[in-house]
Amino acid sequence: AEYTAVSTQRVCCCCLFCQTPQDTPQGAILCCTCGIPIPPNPANMCVACLRTQVDISEGIPKQVTVHFCKQCERYLQPPATWMQCALESRELLALCLKKLKSSMTKVRLIDAGFLWTEPHSKRIKMKLTIQKEVMNGAILQQVFVVEFVVQYQMCDDCHRVEAKDFWKAVVQVRQKTVHKKTFYYLEQLILKHKLHQNALNIKEIHEGIDFYYGSKQHAQKMVDFLQCTVPCRSKTSQRLISHDIHSNTYNYKSTFSVEIVPVCKDNVVCLSPRLAQSLGNMGQVCVCVRVTSTIHLIDPRTLQIAEVDGNTYWRNPFSSLCNPRQLEEFIVMDIDIIRDQKLGAGAGMRSNKHTLADVWVQKTSEMDTSQQYHCRTFLGHLLNIGDLVMGFDFANSNINDEFLNQMNPHHVPDVVLIKKSYDRSRRVKRRNWKLQEMARDREGMDTDDERQYQDFLEDLEEDEALRKNVNIYRDASKIPVESDTDDDGAPRISLMEMLEELSLNDATGGEVCALILPEAGDGIRFKCSLNGRDVLV
Repeated sequence: AEYTAVSTQRVCCCCLFCQTPQDTPQGAILCCTCGIPIPPNPANMCVACLRTQVDISEGIPKQVTVHFCKQCERYLQPPATWMQCALESRELLALCLKKLKSSMTKVRLIDAGFLWTEPHSKRIKMKLTIQKEVMNGAILQQVFVVEFVVQYQMCDDCHRVEAKDFWKAVVQVRQKTVHKKTFYYLEQLILKHKLHQNALNIKEIHEGIDFYYGSKQHAQKMVDFLQCTVPCRSKTSQRLISHDIHSNTYNYKSTFSVEIVPVCKDNVVCLSPRLAQSLGNMGQVCVCVRVTSTIHLIDPRTLQIAEVDGNTYWRNPFSSLCNPRQLEEFIVMDIDIIRDQKLGAGAGMRSNKHTLADVWVQKTSEMDTSQQYHCRTFLGHLLNIGDLVMGFDFANSNINDEFLNQMNPHHVPDVVLIKKSYDRSRRVKRRNWKLQEMARDREGMDTDDERQYQDFLEDLEEDEALRKNVNIYRDASKIPVESDTDDDGAPRISLMEMLEELSLNDATGGEVCALILPEAGDGIRFKCSLNGRDVLV
């Protein structure tokens, strides 16, 4: 049975021989080694004599080595796990006890705690209390100190960074187009869902962008996200870096190649006859009005709309007939709204947001001539006589497309109008909002990037459905000047659709991060993070 500590006071040798039974406390016995009175126990020995005979801490190392990485400040938990542990924390205590687990199988751990040491001494001292059953069933308890020596060792992740070989998986996103509207939209989606946080490096190159990751799981998560947000297809490959023949372990570098469909917003495309028939007998010449998880197409002659997903596109691929640089500016000379138009049998859905109209236009570069063009457009709800509009001139263009060359020339329109044109300088002056951008390396960039980015910002202003998935922030550095003469009817983003990041200080000195969420009503909702807790005001 377990016994408590007894007095270790010794008596002289004379008293041992002259002691009489009546001097011994009642119920006590004499230690068989030193002869002092003790409570009865199975070993018939006092605690001091038991310790001289038995050392229950035998076999437990009194000095152990732990490995620490100075770059990332993590400790090694064998065999290959690196943990972030603060000094004298529960995590570090558990890690140190695991180093002693194999040598403490025959004893019982009662208590463990740290002893203070100088933080730069590279020593961690731990006081352990253990119990063990010894001679004839007696239980002995002992307290001792184990010293852990901290040795520096670079972890695998830091080693790869120092060796310029820091990534294990890369996601290569490519789109073979001239314009980068899809990439700008994709960047905002990644920022909104915070998928860029796990990336070790982001590098922007020609026709795409590369995401480097330290694990294959993070790269696979990015690929799954891309397949859900944009129409694309992916391929996977891996390259063997090293092979350990003793443990039969392999080290691979994985590459995920993601190809986005080569169609952007405001592109004119020509569908194959088979695909056009499957989409509700719509016309082959269509305009791409939006690219999200699918390609949104509209027929400018009938207002029929259709959505083409990635799998359908790769089975029946089609290419863009023009790029934004080839668009020309036209002026509306006359317009006639078409109220009722009957579609043929098997026709698909029609757009309710657009209005069909017959338009007579003239190029602004040919105002000194009498040359005019007639076309049908889906922009009847926006255009008036005298407005400027951007369009593609089929009549004076040399286009080499497989499906367009097979079409009846009478079914090919002379002009396809894309969008209404506004004064860009006024729009930039009035714009009081901004977007966030990812931190990335830029290499081989074109000088046309600023113009393309402005085109994307204008698309957000014109398309309400497109900006629902984008976080738009109010730009406090810009104070727009309101004037009646500047109002040319250009679409704008209201204050209710903007978010604003604030950084305040509360009365206790803690930092408060607030996100303004405007709503229709009498007030404004504030979602604040006060000292790590979300508060709604």
